[in-house]
Amino acid sequence: MSMKCKACLLAFLFIAFTQTARSQVLITTTVPDSITYWERTNALGLDMNQISFVNWSVGGNNSVTVLGKAHFTRKYTRRYMNWHNELILKYGLNSQEGQETRKTDDQIQLNSTFGYRKDTVSNWYYSAKFNFQTQFANGYQYPNTTDEISGPFSPAYIFLGVGSEYIRKDLGLNAYFSPLTNKTTLVLNRTLADKGAFGVDPAIRDAEGNIIEHGSQSRTEVGILITNNIKRQIFKNIMLDHRLTLYTDYLNNFGNIDVNWQLQLDMTVNEYVKANIGTHIIYDDDVKATEEVNGGVVQVGPKIQLKQMLGVGLSYTF
Repeated sequence: MSMKCKACLLAFLFIAFTQTARSQVLITTTVPDSITYWERTNALGLDMNQISFVNWSVGGNNSVTVLGKAHFTRKYTRRYMNWHNELILKYGLNSQEGQETRKTDDQIQLNSTFGYRKDTVSNWYYSAKFNFQTQFANGYQYPNTTDEISGPFSPAYIFLGVGSEYIRKDLGLNAYFSPLTNKTTLVLNRTLADKGAFGVDPAIRDAEGNIIEHGSQSRTEVGILITNNIKRQIFKNIMLDHRLTLYTDYLNNFGNIDVNWQLQLDMTVNEYVKANIGTHIIYDDDVKATEEVNGGVVQVGPKIQLKQMLGVGLSYTF
């Protein structure tokens, strides 16, 4: 082979090698476009319970209960920042033979917590928390379906405060303490506001019961807020969801604690079928209970409110 041919061959190999190396460098240094610091979860559920009787010797009423649920979360995590948002929606109805359709569950809840930490290894965050709670429809003291005892934005609770938050992702633990939290109670239903429902100032009336000045439709408090959330798998296909909220006002009966405690077990049957069991306990000194006395309904002091839940239904997460 002549020297000229050898030179041409070497030049060709050099160019080919250079192009290959260049293309490899481009591939290994390309940054994917799909990097995101957001975690998104959408969960829709429908629980149903039906019972019917035909010639059943001990008797019973046919009934159908339906509960619709939705849970949306948006979480942003990057180095020093943690911003967690969730929207919880629930609405349930029960239809029983011989009586009108009744509401079994009704909830609108929006939570948002923003936290900032001083380094990437600390579990403590300087945090600000916002919480909003209300309901979709009027509530009644059944069988009375004429006079509502609650309704949309009657009440509505708004918590807004600053404090410190402890987060352990490996344990599914979140604990928050705020020494300065504003609690606003809204009662936009004029009839309920005039009665002084949910702690707002009632209407001022004359000796004959006529309203001189309508009741307040809001109540503002400033106090201490403590929350504790645990969400973790305790057994195979069983998820524990624990939420506890404690609040006390500085100026109005300091030390008298409002309690909101939810405990739920979510059990996965398969990808689309789930079962759940839970309890919800509320104690609020501003919410007065009612009792029937001599055929009439009278208002008494605050009592522990308890709700128990057991459901099986369809669930779709995306």
